[in-house]
Amino acid sequence: MLQDQLQNKINSKTKPLGSLGLLEDIALQVGLIQQTLDPFISRPSILVFAADHGIAQTGLVNPYPQSVTAQMVLNFLNGGAAINVFTQMHQLQLIVVDAGVNADMSHLVHPNFIHAKQGMGTANYLNEPAMTSEQINSCIQKGKELVIKVAEGGCNCIGFGEMGIGNTSSAALIMHSITGNPIQECVGRGTGANDVQLMTKIDTLEKVATIHQLHSLGNKPFALLSAVGGFEIAMMVGAFLAAATQRMVIVVDGFIATAALLVAVQIDSTIINNCIFAHSSNEQGHAKMLQHLKAKPLLNLGLRLGEGTGAALAIPLIESAVAILNQMASFEQAGVSTASE
Repeated sequence: MLQDQLQNKINSKTKPLGSLGLLEDIALQVGLIQQTLDPFISRPSILVFAADHGIAQTGLVNPYPQSVTAQMVLNFLNGGAAINVFTQMHQLQLIVVDAGVNADMSHLVHPNFIHAKQGMGTANYLNEPAMTSEQINSCIQKGKELVIKVAEGGCNCIGFGEMGIGNTSSAALIMHSITGNPIQECVGRGTGANDVQLMTKIDTLEKVATIHQLHSLGNKPFALLSAVGGFEIAMMVGAFLAAATQRMVIVVDGFIATAALLVAVQIDSTIINNCIFAHSSNEQGHAKMLQHLKAKPLLNLGLRLGEGTGAALAIPLIESAVAILNQMASFEQAGVSTASE
């Protein structure tokens, strides 16, 4: 059995049993994902999905103006964001996707920028469903296509990031619906809401949860996305689904990415086998999301930036875990006595 063979290979390395902790678990998991005793990481990549949310135009859930989404996309393309620093440092491919930014970006030409706009931001879910069923299906299909294309380019390890003013609100509503946690336990400060803004955000999202009867949509992923999802979240759902079918190692980032995963798992529960959880975000609710998924995050750095930054920091650890299997000597090879000897 492959799992036993992998575990024996890990245990035979010149170290006390279990002494490399989670790295040993990762090495085992990657071997199982790739169905080999000699796993490898090839062309690791981060896809950042950017989109806007109609609710953000009300100013009720976010201190920053919606225009920041488009401005940050330009920052990504100019190499000035945190995700650029981390992907360049660790030699990761970075791809930025316009999933539905509320700005005309048709003039932008960049080798790592993909035009996949599904609309000029979603509808305001205080008044109506955020997305139509056609938009959801289009987002999911596009997310799948993008990941398959990246996989065809030789990538077998992928992380997803996002940019979208107001998207922590969508993520909180999705979390509330699927996990059953009260809204106030799901909602955090997002891009930096003060105490008054946070209370307004909570009150607003409690109204949204009531309007759309979110308590009844926890096992209805498409209806949930339609009610309160974002273009970037729906596209990420498709990306998760395709990455699993491509037998890729999926590196799960923070609060919004994990919300998308919650939805994707409702569609295909086996996706979780391919997921390595990069970190526990400082955004309130993320730790409870991870508990719901029975996930062990690799890092706890107090991050709450998004952009895929946690995933970018975790990928070198995954590469290190795989290197243990491929490069570390066994007791026999090194001529080192085992504990029993």
